[in-house]
Amino acid sequence: MPSFTLEVWGELACFTRPEFKVERFSYPLITPSAARGIFDAIYLDFDPQSKSPLMYWQIERIELLQPVRYLALMRNEVKEKASVRNIQTWMKDPSTFEPLFADATKEDTGQDTKGRTQRQTMALRNVRYRLTAHAVLYHEDHALRQKIENSFERRARAGQCIYQPYLGCREFTGYFRLVEPGEAAEPVPHSEQIGWMLYDVFDLSRPGRPLRTDQGEKPQISLFQAELVNGVLEVPPYGSEQVRKGGI
Repeated sequence: MPSFTLEVWGELACFTRPEFKVERFSYPLITPSAARGIFDAIYLDFDPQSKSPLMYWQIERIELLQPVRYLALMRNEVKEKASVRNIQTWMKDPSTFEPLFADATKEDTGQDTKGRTQRQTMALRNVRYRLTAHAVLYHEDHALRQKIENSFERRARAGQCIYQPYLGCREFTGYFRLVEPGEAAEPVPHSEQIGWMLYDVFDLSRPGRPLRTDQGEKPQISLFQAELVNGVLEVPPYGSEQVRKGGI
C-alpha cells in the first residue's frame, strides 16, 4: 500500500509529556498521535450511516528537519469551558445565562474565584518535521482505498484541509506540504533515547464512536519506547507488541 509524506512546520509546538502532569513539558519532537492528527486534518473518511471513521492513518516514520530548541512560556489557561448543553439552554432562555469569569472578585460572583490558572510551558520553537504514513482500513475495500488515497493526495498537494492543523496545542498553528517523490532533504543528525513516548490516546484497532454531546470515544492511552537515531524515529504499527496499551 502506498505511503504519503508531509513536511510539517510551525513557529511553536508543545507535545506534552504526561508524566509532568500540571506543568507542560514537551517531548523533543512530535508524537505519533499529533502526527496522525495532521493527516486527519487533511482527509479522513467516515461511514455515512454510523458517522464512524472507516480508517486511520498509521504513522511509519518521523524525521527531524530542524534542531530541537526549547522555549519557556508562562500562559494563562482557563479552568472550564461552556458546555453545549448550557449554551442551548441559554439560547432558549437568555435569563439563565451565567458568564464564565477569567478573573472574578467577591463582588462579581459572591465568592472569591478565578476562572484561569497560570501554567509554565516548556515548548518547542521553529519546528520542522517530515512525516510518513499510510491509510489502514478497518475493512479492506479496493474502491474505498483508491478514493481515500486519491483524495488525500489531491488535497495535500493543493494545501487543502478540513481544519487548520496544529502542533500539540490548538494555538500553535501547523503548516504542511506534500513531499513529492525524489525529494531527499537530510534529517538533522540528532540521536536521543526518548524513553516511553505517547503513541495515541484512542484505541485505533476498531472504529471509534462519533463525537457527540452525550457520548464520545473513551480515551485509551498507548505508549512505546522511542529512540531517535540520526534524526529519524521509526514508529511501530499500532498492532505491534512494541506498543503498550491500556485503558483509563
